[in-house]
Amino acid sequence: MGTNLTHQNSIQEEIKSRLKSGNACYYSVQNLLSSSLLSKNLKIKIYRTINFPTVLYGCETWLLKLKEERRLRVFKNRALKRIFGPMRNEVTREWRKLHNKELNDLYSSPNIVWVIKSRRMRWAGHGVCMWEKRGVYRVLVRKPEGKRLLGRPKHRWEDNI
Repeated sequence: MGTNLTHQNSIQEEIKSRLKSGNACYYSVQNLLSSSLLSKNLKIKIYRTINFPTVLYGCETWLLKLKEERRLRVFKNRALKRIFGPMRNEVTREWRKLHNKELNDLYSSPNIVWVIKSRRMRWAGHGVCMWEKRGVYRVLVRKPEGKRLLGRPKHRWEDNI
């Protein structure tokens, strides 16, 4: 479960590969998540122990843009729609898919983006408390020398926390 880095140090390819492996896990347990024999609590446990960690592996170093946040929310909502299934309207007696707001009400776990941000903050706290000779500490505390390139500055990890 290694990470993918590009020559421009872009994390977008890493997030794509994490979502791809998360989708592979999702489709491997798809029959379990849509089964009427299993309880919803068991389906949620399956999702939280198999799919969620696969997607969020190494998320502490991610720099999220709005596009990636949206893709992560879509992944989560698709899995939750499979778990909770369609809902029957009491008035018209027709089946319909659940809306995202209804899914958030049924599944009271925090948003996937909040989970990533909290993991990033926890990792930054560990990095600051490390011994001064450790590489992570030096990267977090050190200020780079030299001048920045012209143009809009790149979005940095420390700006995101």
